[in-house]
Amino acid sequence: MTLTLPTGLVAFADADRNGRLSPDEVQTYKAELERFLSEKIRLNAGGHWGRLAIGSVNLKTLPERPNITRKSHSTLQLTYTWVEPIGDLNIRYDLFIPDAPNASNLMTLIRGEVVSNTVFTPEKRDFTLNALGKSQTETPNFIVLGMEHILTGYDHLLFLLALLMLGGGLGYLLKVITAFTVAHSITLSLTALNLIHLPGRFIESGIALSIAWVAAENLFRKDATKLQRSRWAVTFLFGLIHGMGFADILREVGIPRHNLLVSLFGFNLGVELGQMLFVVPVFLLLLLLKRIPWEAKVRWAISAATVVAGLYWFVQRAFLSA
Repeated sequence: MTLTLPTGLVAFADADRNGRLSPDEVQTYKAELERFLSEKIRLNAGGHWGRLAIGSVNLKTLPERPNITRKSHSTLQLTYTWVEPIGDLNIRYDLFIPDAPNASNLMTLIRGEVVSNTVFTPEKRDFTLNALGKSQTETPNFIVLGMEHILTGYDHLLFLLALLMLGGGLGYLLKVITAFTVAHSITLSLTALNLIHLPGRFIESGIALSIAWVAAENLFRKDATKLQRSRWAVTFLFGLIHGMGFADILREVGIPRHNLLVSLFGFNLGVELGQMLFVVPVFLLLLLLKRIPWEAKVRWAISAATVVAGLYWFVQRAFLSA
């Protein structure tokens, strides 16, 4: 097993503090590394735990991972052995950055010509491979990852909320959500395939600005009917930026090109499902809000607060972030 991990997780072995483990450091701290990682990554076959041995890896033999810097990550060779032939194999993965509930780690499983991916998260730590070489399908894992990404992405949700605050019926909702979906699907795919790449500061600042812009339009554009007819175009434009933001998580887990399309499809489907889980209840609540005399004031207040939040994040991300 080849493991690439943030060196900070095994900082005790980084004697020269240069952010990566050298072969000499791996050899010097071999016992400590084996003890630590045998508790964090456990392989069980038939009730018997595999015995772990660690070695260094020649990085030149590994595929390039543009999203992972070798200045902050280290790669180790993990070999597990058993005294008897094994059947079904369970992998228990507990190697996560502390206090990072959205952490995710990619595993690529290669069996002959078949390559599959799965994602470990704090909520999903187990993976099973049976004796016939069949494993859990990776698509549901990426669907869940996509849903979690948007449902915990407060800036993406606030953008959708700003779109809904304009009002409008089902026709307006379908137009703007379709425009947003098509746009972010395009850039999500292109970014995950490494066909386009923009600096993270530009993307995150653009997302914040999109929130403020749409909410400000709700406040200051007087002809709401005309704005509803043209809102899909602005939504499409900003959706392109949000798509690059969605792709960040895929770049972080470092999905290789093997089976990339399957993983990308699952993740994108998860984003869409998560989006619907948010949009549909909010849309129904806003329909109920129309029965209240002070509906317009509620929409105005929410849009005003959204402008403030968007501008605050824009300044923070564009000028104050490291």
